[in-house]
Amino acid sequence: MLTRRTAVAVAVVAALTSTAVVVNTLSGASPTAAAATSATFTPVADTYVDNGSPTTNFGTSSQLGVDNSPVKRTFLRFDVAGLAAPVVSAKLRVHTDDVAGAASPSGGTFKAVSSNTWSETGVTWNAQPAVDGATLGSLGAVVRNKWYEIDVTSYVIGNGSFSIGVTSASSDGADYDSRESGATAPQLVITTGATPSPSPSPTASASPTASPSPSPSTTPPSGDPVLVGAGDIANSGSGDSTTAALLDGIPGTVFTAGDNVYDSGTTAEFNSYYEPTWGRHKARTKPAPGNHDYNTAGATGYYGYFGASAGDPSKGYYSYDLGNWHVVALNSNIAMAAGSVQEQWLRADLAASTKPCTLAYWHHPRFTSGANHAPSTSTGPLVQALYDYNADVVVTGHNHQYERFAPMNPSGAADSARGIRHFVAGMGGASHYGFGTIQPNSEARNSDTYGVLKFTLHANSYDWQFVPEAGKTYNDSGTNSCH
Repeated sequence: MLTRRTAVAVAVVAALTSTAVVVNTLSGASPTAAAATSATFTPVADTYVDNGSPTTNFGTSSQLGVDNSPVKRTFLRFDVAGLAAPVVSAKLRVHTDDVAGAASPSGGTFKAVSSNTWSETGVTWNAQPAVDGATLGSLGAVVRNKWYEIDVTSYVIGNGSFSIGVTSASSDGADYDSRESGATAPQLVITTGATPSPSPSPTASASPTASPSPSPSTTPPSGDPVLVGAGDIANSGSGDSTTAALLDGIPGTVFTAGDNVYDSGTTAEFNSYYEPTWGRHKARTKPAPGNHDYNTAGATGYYGYFGASAGDPSKGYYSYDLGNWHVVALNSNIAMAAGSVQEQWLRADLAASTKPCTLAYWHHPRFTSGANHAPSTSTGPLVQALYDYNADVVVTGHNHQYERFAPMNPSGAADSARGIRHFVAGMGGASHYGFGTIQPNSEARNSDTYGVLKFTLHANSYDWQFVPEAGKTYNDSGTNSCH
């Protein structure tokens, strides 16, 4: 067995306080690269509202407007995960648009927003979150095509979701680039270290004042990473919208278990179906491909949409670490036999890992009771490799339903000592499938509720939770130790 290591404790502050505001102007084209102790996050959602168009949603706009005539307000949300040390500083960076009217004598006032349940594609003037938190900072005159920075250390105090609203009292407002703009999307740059301290500045504003206590949805978690997602996601129906709304309120890393869009994995389908829903969480998503993604030759739509996050397009498998966990995304659409390139890579990757706990996900399930797709024996060599290296969890999709199995060995026999717990999480949005013959060791099943599967990854254990769509009551949760 792998030797367990003590998890790094994450400092979390219980209440938010407003500190002195520091506003710096950055140089031209892009911000400088983050240091080794820094992490840069882009928004998982951003949009603006306009009282001149009270029912219009601007979630896909490349601009974020702040103004007072007509009144425009901007909203941004960042999901912060993976911090393993106290926050020393947090800086919000925004870039003014390079169009006429982007410049302004007043760049706006930045405030905390308590709600994290708003949707980028659902917000309008008539349906907007309240800008109800502490003032984080203000920008004076801004010019076109330039980066600006706000110190938000008082608000971003650890892992969690953080929403920010921007307003302006000026009738000559400013325009900023949104996350849809690419390289000039807003950024949250967080520096961590052993001793948090405020950043002094001769231009600091008046003394700090207390801010309201955060609501449960905005309170940063204990520091243990969260991995959440599903497979079989986006089509012309509404199921993916309901599950994307669940992700809006759950911070952490998002996984997909294949069949990201239907029916053919084309670029057009990714843009039409996935982007308006789960696409708002793209910046924090670690995907895996499914057979429908490969209905387009070489899955070019999938790899083109996700880019580097999907790994090498000739492979589609990769790994990463979350806290004390090693996480492996595999590709069940290519060779998986013992001795194949992927299987040999997996064994080498597992052998090199120093983490005591391991979770893997891909599309085709080795074990399933679904009526539409039988268990995939071709994935057996991947399961065997994972078992040989004491892996803990496997998550798949393909059957459009939820199923949880007891820990099993690669042959499907119950194994409480070294067995891997398998989940089928194909409830991401595609139409439901029914169950056929119930397989041995199947412990929980559902075939009429969309949802996401959430893992909280502790130092030497994990919690799982099926989070159902709004209006449904099915749930399944539990905890298990790592091997």
